[in-house]
Amino acid sequence: MSIIRNRWVLALAVIAVTLTGGNALGKDRLAFSGGPEGGTFQYFSNGIAIRLSKNIPDVEVSNTASAGSLENLRRVNSGEADFGIVYSGDTYLGRVGRLTNDTREYKNVHALAFLYGAPAHLIVKAGSGIEKVADLEGKRIAVGGAGSGAAGAAERYFTSLGLWDKMNVEFLGYSKAASALGDNLIDAFWVFAGFPNSSVIQAAASNKIKILGVVEAGQEAGFFDDYPFYTELTIPAGTYSGVDYDVASFQDSALWVAGEHVKPETVDAALADVYSKEGLAYMVKVKSTAKAMSVEKGLQGIVTPIHAGAETFWKSKGLEVTEAQSAR
Repeated sequence: MSIIRNRWVLALAVIAVTLTGGNALGKDRLAFSGGPEGGTFQYFSNGIAIRLSKNIPDVEVSNTASAGSLENLRRVNSGEADFGIVYSGDTYLGRVGRLTNDTREYKNVHALAFLYGAPAHLIVKAGSGIEKVADLEGKRIAVGGAGSGAAGAAERYFTSLGLWDKMNVEFLGYSKAASALGDNLIDAFWVFAGFPNSSVIQAAASNKIKILGVVEAGQEAGFFDDYPFYTELTIPAGTYSGVDYDVASFQDSALWVAGEHVKPETVDAALADVYSKEGLAYMVKVKSTAKAMSVEKGLQGIVTPIHAGAETFWKSKGLEVTEAQSAR
């Protein structure tokens, strides 16, 4: 009898493991692809991962570092990651096969929500002689890690201006770039993230910096005509130490995205938790940039299809889903 009983116990255990995808606890283990150290992406992805793991039954979300937007797009599209943060522009260009040097179409990536606007910062040392964007010809500039959304935006912008191939481009993350500027290893660095950004603060604490306006040169080059998902904004005077003037810049929208394979009910529950009153207050504690998050702005800046679970959630909140945003 004991042999028969043991066989039944073993059989039931095998069935349980099969039904739970190999996890005896029955939890869905999801990966959230974030960003580089010191970047806003990483704060957001880690904060959301921790909260969802704590508050959604049977879901455990692990945060993983990445180079940023473009790497996240590819990871989520392939299923290597379930959630990610991707710029709206990269989501759009990737979906239609227009990424720089990459004609693949990333159609498995669906937007969930607007997180914040990410403006361009172009930082140089005050007194360097670099007064305008055109002065960067022949100079050393860090544009973010290879595969990052910052690097992608920089390549689009400087290519439009005819400068990309005339500069010495370094693919450095924000923190390393701030240190390299202080050590005179580079002449400028580019940050594409919500403000105030910790790496720009780091640079301003060690050196007197200047942030160059980037709108006028972009307008003259037709950059905003070619990439209409970028919108103009102002980085206010006093945002960074020593920068006592408004900076004319442009931004992309940082979006929370998920793979089409993620269960709609999981997406619905995740959005309901993070965009609750308590969830939004928690996100502001994680990163002040999250002040831009709200139910009212949930679909702002999204020009590609949203996830089925996101469509259910936002419609329940009274938001209108446009034809471009609807995946159905």
